Amino acid sequence: MFQTLNSNPFVASQDCVLIGVRDIPEKFSGKLEELDDIFGKQLTELVKSGDLSAKFKAFSSVHTLGKMKTKRLNFIGLGKEKGLTFDRLKESFGKAFKEIRKLKAVSVSVLLDTFITDEISFTDAAHALSEAFALACYEFAGYKQKSNEPEVTINKINVYSDGDMDEIQSALHVGYVYGKATNSARTLVNTPGNLLTASDLAAYAADLAREYEFELEILEKEDMEKLGMGAILAVNKGSIEPPKMIVLKYQGKEKWEDVIGLVGKGVTFDTGGYSIKTKAGIVGMKTDMGGAASVLGAMEIIGELKPEQNVVAVIGSTDNMISGSAFKPDDVITSMNGKTIEVLNTDAEGRLVLADAVTYAKHHGANYLVDVATLTGGVITALGLDKTGAMTNHEAFYEQVVEASFEAGEFIWLLPYTENDKKRVRSSKIADLNNSPGSEGHAIMGGAFIGEFAEGTPWVHLDIAGTATTSREHELGPSGATGVMVRTLALLVETFEPIH
Repeated sequence: MFQTLNSNPFVASQDCVLIGVRDIPEKFSGKLEELDDIFGKQLTELVKSGDLSAKFKAFSSVHTLGKMKTKRLNFIGLGKEKGLTFDRLKESFGKAFKEIRKLKAVSVSVLLDTFITDEISFTDAAHALSEAFALACYEFAGYKQKSNEPEVTINKINVYSDGDMDEIQSALHVGYVYGKATNSARTLVNTPGNLLTASDLAAYAADLAREYEFELEILEKEDMEKLGMGAILAVNKGSIEPPKMIVLKYQGKEKWEDVIGLVGKGVTFDTGGYSIKTKAGIVGMKTDMGGAASVLGAMEIIGELKPEQNVVAVIGSTDNMISGSAFKPDDVITSMNGKTIEVLNTDAEGRLVLADAVTYAKHHGANYLVDVATLTGGVITALGLDKTGAMTNHEAFYEQVVEASFEAGEFIWLLPYTENDKKRVRSSKIADLNNSPGSEGHAIMGGAFIGEFAEGTPWVHLDIAGTATTSREHELGPSGATGVMVRTLALLVETFEPIH
């Protein structure tokens, strides 16, 4: 897919070349001056006339008219150099690749050095390029009948640079791994619930385990009954689909210590149970396993890049259906760790699934916990659709998570977590906990409930109800699933420093 070259790109035969244009006085200086000379300085004239712009994400395409072996020159505006961050560079690449696909190019050459600034290194630019390419070109195949017209896709990218070829090639590989794994999570979330049951999710995890030699454990319903996982079993009671507790273990250190537990909510469809959702609210509930998808995507990156960390991934998976045997409001259930729960809302099922999953992650030796879930509509009310809500019981651990999210370009915002919040989830008169203390601070209540099972283990909760999907196409992907938190979780594992 990616080939690094340090030869002259202007004499090569290729479909098109991608060039970054910065907002500086001389747009075609240095090596680009040679390109401008080939066209008798007409490229500079295009800048003066406004037909070729350096404005951020402005795309221009110029046919070479036989003056070069390359058919087209494609330019993407980068804006002012000081404003060009790693995230903005990814957006620029994403916009460019989306436009190039419309031109039906098969091969693309990128002049990497035109994307370098004092803040953006060769390796940064290479990583941004390959990650953006994977993300921007993603499409969910769907289930429509296919036309006979062959699909034209970019299948070769030549990267020209004067930088270190080995370092650039390595960065291209890492960026592409991150983008491809995010797309894997997107596909899982986009898949309809009748085609992605808990059993299907377990089979997907088993395939990952075989490919990357993870240790695999899949608990069946009978296993959960023996272990006393009454919380996830209660959610599953209305379903004909068996639940699964999925465990993947990756050991990157000699000893099984300083283990990071990644815990994902895998509710493959959520009707709300007897606290049933509205006819509008129930549409799209195939995406309620977004947390599980994030964890599996992160494990794909971990399997590819093999960081020196220990990780256990635990996914509790079921659907939440209605039948004569389904659990009901006012039921009292017993979780794996022995705490009893009064069910006041069967649509607050994700926290029940996560209760047993968090406990089981600790059973497997997790010393640090991150749970990821499309947990509450309340987080959307609080933070909107572009911010992931977070809660924690350990500030130092949270700082490492937020640093990873910043590097990944996935915004998270810390919600408060106080003693009063803990009192509210412990407010049941007949059980240790209640699963829905009321609508006030709904997102906080959901996280606080899970915190009762994290107990003293350093823990971060990530509520992706708003960020797991998007209704709009954007530079780094289409509408639909976003694959949010895949890259944050993987970067956390790669960069994690044990806290003592």
